[in-house]
Amino acid sequence: MRGLTHRAVDAAAGLPAGTTSAYYRTRSALLTALVRRLVERDQEELRTAAARTPAPRTADDLVHGLTLLVAARTGGAGRRRSLARYACVLESVRDPELRDILVPRENPGRRTVRDFLAARGVPDPEARTLTLLACVDGLVLDRVVTANDAVSGRDEVRKEIEGLVAAALRP
Repeated sequence: MRGLTHRAVDAAAGLPAGTTSAYYRTRSALLTALVRRLVERDQEELRTAAARTPAPRTADDLVHGLTLLVAARTGGAGRRRSLARYACVLESVRDPELRDILVPRENPGRRTVRDFLAARGVPDPEARTLTLLACVDGLVLDRVVTANDAVSGRDEVRKEIEGLVAAALRP
């Protein structure tokens, strides 16, 4: 977070010095714009994945989809975005505006998981969905902190997600 400056953003974007500060006058405004963009990209990613992936019919389908999500968020550009997101989450502890932006939102992925659990008669599918997705987010955090690529440990991640899905499906 210390590296997030107007000058650094201008340099990274190949813009003339002062361009970013013309649009975002303060560091707080710059950080807020960054967080909004991260959330927008995350939501876009989830909408795109939902549009090209059929709804899960089995627990294995759900495990597969969540494993792909973890891989997408722990490799390449997804890894960099995840690292930025977690840095912003920590920053939001002191900034209620950022916290409000980062609050989990309704999206096709969340809806798919909730509908899957509800169709199987799980009590309180909304709460179970939030818990399951929070645990998956924890796996993403663990992977971006401890692993350098999304491929290493994919079988291990799949086994962890299998356990999480099984727990979510318990009556």
